[in-house]
Amino acid sequence: MDTNNFCQSCSMPLDNPEMHGTERDGSPSKEYCDYCYQNGSFTSQMTLGEMTSIAKTEMEKQHLPSELIDKAVNVLPHLKRWEVKAAELIHQS
Repeated sequence: MDTNNFCQSCSMPLDNPEMHGTERDGSPSKEYCDYCYQNGSFTSQMTLGEMTSIAKTEMEKQHLPSELIDKAVNVLPHLKRWEVKAAELIHQS
């Protein structure tokens, strides 16, 4: 799955410019959605497990196909926000 057009935190598609989060200077983020990222920082601090649970629950509320939900949840660990945290944990060991 090409993750370039998806939020690098929650995997939401970023095909609508209004869905993009904002950088500190107010410009649109190229990597994160409005739910995850505003004014140059993440809207909440959470673990990958918490994000997985939230993403799955929100997609289930929309009655999306289970295959799509599984695909979106399985890509989360490979997104920039979570890859960086994994690399930091490995470095701290």
